[in-house]
Formats: sequence, C-alpha cells, structure tokens
Amino acid sequence: MAETIFKEKEEVTKLLAHADIILNGTRPWDIQVHDDHFYSQILYYQNLGLGESYMDGLWDCESIDQMIARLINANIPKYVKTNKRLIFKYLMHKIFNYQTKRLAKVVARKHYDLGNKLFQAMLDKEMIYSCGYWDNATTLDQAQLNKMDLICKKLKLTPGMKLLDIGCGWGGLAKFAAKNYGVEVVGITISKEQKKLAEERCQGLPVKIMLQDYRDLTGEYDRIVSVGMFEHVGYKNYRTYMTVASRCLKEEGIFLLHTIGSRKTSYDGDPWMNKYIFPYGMLPSISQIHSAIDDLFVMEDWHNFGADYDKTLMAWHHNFNMHCPELKHEYDERFHRMWNYFLLSCAGAFRSRKMQLWQIIFSRGIPGGYKFRY
Repeated sequence: MAETIFKEKEEVTKLLAHADIILNGTRPWDIQVHDDHFYSQILYYQNLGLGESYMDGLWDCESIDQMIARLINANIPKYVKTNKRLIFKYLMHKIFNYQTKRLAKVVARKHYDLGNKLFQAMLDKEMIYSCGYWDNATTLDQAQLNKMDLICKKLKLTPGMKLLDIGCGWGGLAKFAAKNYGVEVVGITISKEQKKLAEERCQGLPVKIMLQDYRDLTGEYDRIVSVGMFEHVGYKNYRTYMTVASRCLKEEGIFLLHTIGSRKTSYDGDPWMNKYIFPYGMLPSISQIHSAIDDLFVMEDWHNFGADYDKTLMAWHHNFNMHCPELKHEYDERFHRMWNYFLLSCAGAFRSRKMQLWQIIFSRGIPGGYKFRY
C-alpha cells in the first residue's frame, strides 16, 4: 500500500511540475495535500477527481484560480494516460442527445432552483448570471449595467418593439430593456424559481415571463436575445435552436446570441462541471455555431470579451464568501467547497483564454450591412 501511494505521489508530482505547481509548496498556486487518496483520485479520474477530492477536503490551495490557469496553460492532459472510462462517457455524449426537453429540466432543478437566496447573495443588484462588461466599470453592478446597455444598443431597440429573451433568468435584462428602451418583452425560462422572482421584479412593466422550453416557441418578434443559455443546448440541438430563432425573428429583425465558447470543438462538457454544476452542459465552438446557422442567418458581428469573465467570476466569488455566514444554515461545508471550486476554476479557465465569451449578431441580411460603433 505504501509503495503504491509513493508511486502515485511521484507520478502526480511529475505531472504538476509541468505547470510549476509543487505539492505542499509555499506559493499561492501550490497544492497542500491533506490525504494520500488525493493522488489516486487525480490519476484515475483526472478533472473529475481533482474537483471531487477538493470537495472532500483532501487538498487545499490558497489560489485555485491561479492553479487552474497554470494547469490549462501547461496542457497537462497531454501528459496523462487516457482513461477508458472517460472515453466511454465521451462516446455516449457523441451518440445520445443529453439535452432533450425532459433532460433540459435537470439543470433547472439541480442548479437554477438551488434557491434564489444563494444567487441574490452572489450576483449583482439586477441578478445577472452572465459575464459583465468591464469597460469603464470598477464594480460588478456597473459592469452588468454596461453589459445590458451594450446588448440593447447592439439590438438597436426602439420603443414599441417586441423582444424575445430566450433563457431570461431572473428577468434582469427584460426589466432593463422594458424600462430603459420602451420595448415589450417575452422571456422564457425552464426554472420555476427564476420565473417566480422574475415576475415579481418586472411587475408594472410590459414583461411576460413564461415557463417554457425554447423548442416550443411560436410567434414573431422584432428582436431576439439569448444570454448564457446556449451553453445548455447541446451540439445535437444547435441546428434546432437556430431554426427556432429564425422562425421567430421577423424578416428585418436582429438576433443577439451571448454565449460562452470553446476554442476547441468537443461533444461533451467537463465531467466535474456536468456532475455537480451544470448537468449536460457543453460549450460551442466557432465551427459548430457556423454549421448551425448555415443558410439561416448572416453573421453580422462577432465580439469576444471573454477576459472580462475572469473579473466577473472573482466578483461572484467575493460576494459568495462575504455572505457565507447567512447561507451556512442552508448549504453545508461540502457545498461551500464545491461552489468555491466552481467559481475559481472557471475564473482560471477564462484567465488562460481556454474559454471565451462571445456576443454574436445575426440577421437575415440587413440592407447596407449592420453598423455598430463600439
């Protein structure tokens, strides 16, 4: 047993050395090991094992965000032996559709319905659960207001227009657009908790919130927006999603898609993230989006401000931990560690530029072209 642990430790030490991470080192990104089971978790379960072993308290790190960024930049997977179990899971995702109407409800139940109190504590005042736009902003509140205003301006909203918000969250953007741009908004979500709070926050405004799957959408809209929802659609449904958007957009309309994206095409999501945070989630690539819009839309503009997600996630992390005393009675220590790992590992991934944040403008072909001055 001792010999096995020694060999496992030696192998993990060599792997981490590629990222300049030292076991029980003194720098913020070094890993402090509390239990020798950590080594087997990493070798046999890789990303999943790294996250689960942290949740179980097998290790700590002063700066997980820095540690994750280093692991990604060092491309550690190329030094790791392929796990046959993970290959099987990859093939299953390649074959089956894990984002059907029935399975889509799982992410609502396991994530978005965790409790509005959690998200109110973590997010900005308007409860925007997506990347802020940090140009000329020093606070999370301002960054999210900047982002919403940027979206409305890109959509060229004018009073009286009808806006469809696919995946409206807690209604922050719907409220902002209706109040500041005089538009009528229909927002859809599959989360009962989101719908309930969104309706409360949008009272008195021309906003209708519906509990509905995007595949059931009907009607025509002057503008369509979708912020932070496409990550749940799945590559087998990208074409269906774009077909629905095309069906619902008026001939002269504009559609803005705001989504996290990957610089590499894949057919499944991160195993730890899928198991604990966003069930069946996956990130689209440029080529997958391009294939999905074939002969449906003209891509008018593509804006990447993924580096801003690092700041956004670190702000959420700060807020979450600041409010931990009032949340401790509803969420246990394992959840606390899980949520910290989620926020900090994502911050590290964006810092490494592995993940992007795209705002893409689509139309059916605007006469004279789409013009927007940043």
